[in-house]
Amino acid sequence: MADLRSYVYLDRLQPQFAAYIGANARGYIPIPGMAAMLVEISPGVLINQVIDAAVKTANIRPGLMVVERHFGVLEFHSQNQADVKHAAQAVLKVLKMTIKDRIKPQILSSQIIRKVNAYHAQMVNVSRLCSMLLPNQDLYILEVQPAAYVTLAANEAEKNAQITLVDCRTYGAVGRLYIGGKQSDVERAASAAETAIKALDGKEA
Repeated sequence: MADLRSYVYLDRLQPQFAAYIGANARGYIPIPGMAAMLVEISPGVLINQVIDAAVKTANIRPGLMVVERHFGVLEFHSQNQADVKHAAQAVLKVLKMTIKDRIKPQILSSQIIRKVNAYHAQMVNVSRLCSMLLPNQDLYILEVQPAAYVTLAANEAEKNAQITLVDCRTYGAVGRLYIGGKQSDVERAASAAETAIKALDGKEA
């Protein structure tokens, strides 16, 4: 029995988030302004059925596919929002599910650290996948489950504030987001990220 862990539509990829996907994916690289879809399922091997349905149904391009034993993740995108939505419906059809079958995301942890120390910033930067966190910036950290929903948080945060996308982990047991910036921008980004997550419906995990 498959679980639709995450099913999230991004209407317009923001510049930093699009760059993050392009830098860390092995598929077709997206550009800012494209629409995108993230699907996370369990067991992971079923993601092959998902990508098959998506690419055969609409003019979309896959950017990221991860196949693990427990989790499978697929990201695909297009300049045309209608193509992304059409492919997303094909995904639900092949899984014999509706959007109501997706797991409702939960915010596991949310914190803002004021004026990050230079040593702390260096430790964060050692393993970051995006841009550098600078000393004296505020740091926002968000943990979400299932993991792929953190993509919505990252994209909405960037859409609503002048922040630096420092790190974004989109698959695994927990999704994790790190954002840096001025206090007011970080607070606005945090609010946008969490509002977007809380607005999603679905079944309880």
